Amino acid sequence: MLKPLPLVLALALPLVLAGTVSSPAVATGAEAAPRGAIAAVERPAPASVFRPTVDQQGAARMVYGVLSDSRYAYTPKPLDDTLSSAILRRYLEMLDGQRLFFTRADIDGFGAYQSRFDDAIKGQSLQPAFDLYTRYMQRVDERVRFARERLKGEFDFSTDLVWRYEREDAPWAADSAELDALWEKYVKNDWLRLQLAGRQPDEIRRTLDKRYAQMATRVAQLKPEDAFESFMNAYTESIDPHTAYMSPRSAENFNMSMRLSLEGIGAVLQSQDDYIVVRTLVPGGPAALSGQISVGDRIVAVGQGDGPMVDVIGWRIDDVVRLVRGAKGTTVRLDTLPVAGGVDGEHRIVAIVRDRVKLEEQAARQQIIDADGKRIGVIRLPTFYVDFEAKRRGDADARSATRDVARLLAELKGQKVDGVVVDLRGNGGGSLTEAIELTGLFIDAGPVVQVREAGGRVSVESDDDRGVAWDGPLAVLVDRSSASASEIFAAAIQDYGRGLIIGETTFGKGTVQNLVDLDRFQANRDPRFGQLKLTVAQFFRIDGGTTQFNGVVPDLAFPVTLDADEFGESTYDNALPASRIPPAAHREYGNFAPMLLALAQRHEARVAKDTEWQWWREDVARFRKEREEGTISLNEAERRAEREETEARRVARVAERKRLGLDDGLPSRADDGLQADERSVVEQVADEEAAENHIDPLLRESAHVLADALGLLSRDQQLAAQVLPQTRRATLWAD
Repeated sequence: MLKPLPLVLALALPLVLAGTVSSPAVATGAEAAPRGAIAAVERPAPASVFRPTVDQQGAARMVYGVLSDSRYAYTPKPLDDTLSSAILRRYLEMLDGQRLFFTRADIDGFGAYQSRFDDAIKGQSLQPAFDLYTRYMQRVDERVRFARERLKGEFDFSTDLVWRYEREDAPWAADSAELDALWEKYVKNDWLRLQLAGRQPDEIRRTLDKRYAQMATRVAQLKPEDAFESFMNAYTESIDPHTAYMSPRSAENFNMSMRLSLEGIGAVLQSQDDYIVVRTLVPGGPAALSGQISVGDRIVAVGQGDGPMVDVIGWRIDDVVRLVRGAKGTTVRLDTLPVAGGVDGEHRIVAIVRDRVKLEEQAARQQIIDADGKRIGVIRLPTFYVDFEAKRRGDADARSATRDVARLLAELKGQKVDGVVVDLRGNGGGSLTEAIELTGLFIDAGPVVQVREAGGRVSVESDDDRGVAWDGPLAVLVDRSSASASEIFAAAIQDYGRGLIIGETTFGKGTVQNLVDLDRFQANRDPRFGQLKLTVAQFFRIDGGTTQFNGVVPDLAFPVTLDADEFGESTYDNALPASRIPPAAHREYGNFAPMLLALAQRHEARVAKDTEWQWWREDVARFRKEREEGTISLNEAERRAEREETEARRVARVAERKRLGLDDGLPSRADDGLQADERSVVEQVADEEAAENHIDPLLRESAHVLADALGLLSRDQQLAAQVLPQTRRATLWAD
């Protein structure tokens, strides 16, 4: 029997923090590492054939048992030949969504699996799924070899050829010769971009050869665990878009991302070439406190305590992360190449004592914007996080989004802000409980969301705490990526008339997921089977409507960047339709309808004179046009003219920003033709920090809209009585 586990709402579950290492440490020593002291450990190598393990067969059967049982799954589906065909289609989309590797002959051959995957999951061998994955790895290797060989020749950029980079709906290449023609364009586009950036042929060849070699390396580092996780997610996503399987390693990373803490050294790592590079240091973490580790340092070997050093050059990042992470109080030794010395510099051995580290990058943070003389506080919340385990233990100090936001609200009140904007752009969800408790910071006790389970039973989830943390003017800024828990919060604020919703229509995810630990079925102490994120319910607004499919429609809309048919719940072919249930009784603090026209008029008048806003609109229009076309010219003269136009626009904007006093250090550089992981890590991090501190035009405008609302209500008592009938006070939006 399934035990109740935390309700989780999440838009997507990538390997959260798969490249993150956090831990405390004290550095000891800075000598060069003698290479002979590094243990000879075999580097990861591709298996010629992947084979499923007994545990994976068992996990597949357990997932099948849960997903086919109406007691657990909200939309159970029989695992038959029809679903098997859907699994195959999604598996191919996951592996080769741009149709760059498989041929039509491959696809036809895979047709034999259409009626076999259901039997494989139920208990027969999973080998067919692994064979398909192995074929994918082989095809990638073939394409890489073609691309690297092609670099030895010359290219003609005087033709009228175009490269179609949007290929989801393109036909499969008939054979390898057709794939060669396709990859000819792929390589030409990469070469031309570097050539237009002013790079010479020899440098271009070296750069692209290294880039393609890294593509082969990443595939060579894949493991049977990756094949199993991909296949199982092809199955789960064939049930519904938000049911997902997580391997033990992915589950560990997900749990760390939710509690915003782990035990390690407090460093975020990334892969670059064959090295693992320090991307950022967590302030106050062991690595930062040691003074011996810097952003851009390369880690070439790792040792545990006094044990031998293990060479990690060429390893995949999550394998290195597992060596660097560890229990609080233990010591890890790192053999590093300091960034200042480069790859040929002197080695440095650093010993660090691990500790518990808080991951603040995804934590709530605040800032203040001056808008027409009003001080508007902004709270940026990237995700609805909570330390599930600490909360389960009854820890009164358990880390959570609500606790952090409450603290930030207290800080803003102390700084005498006139209003608060909660910025939920890009927030894909998190904990349902946190969405409810966060809403409770802005409303007095009352219902927040309704939840309908698989059997049809509807429960009302409420905030039971009397009082509010902020009773003043409130706005919530959302975009198309605001999903799930973000939508619960925004919808509740809107239904209560507690604040203005500003931005784009949200994602449209209105389902609830439960985390099912598969190891609990067999009482395993160590993780073997992974976890299932299972859709168990649908949530509804307190007005009886749903965010499912339709999202939350803002009170004041900003121009959309992506249409509903391009991104969001409505793009899934198996998404649940929108529906309604009876409303839950609730009070209304305000009714903003009488002032929306005036707010919109002021907004339009202001942004018409806002240079950065107009630039943003131009960029969005250009992006949408390019996305719709999905092609790019391979003619050098045409591309050079486009680049010169782009560069002239960039230079003009830099000058205009300086003239207007808007120069806040936001980086602006010409296209260098490189991919992100080919650039200096130090430079990347500096750019990201500058961008993070930049107040973008949408955030600034949302602050102005809230200031407008406050001004209108302050000047017009009759309007205030209509909009805020309970308080009739411009500064008090919740009594």
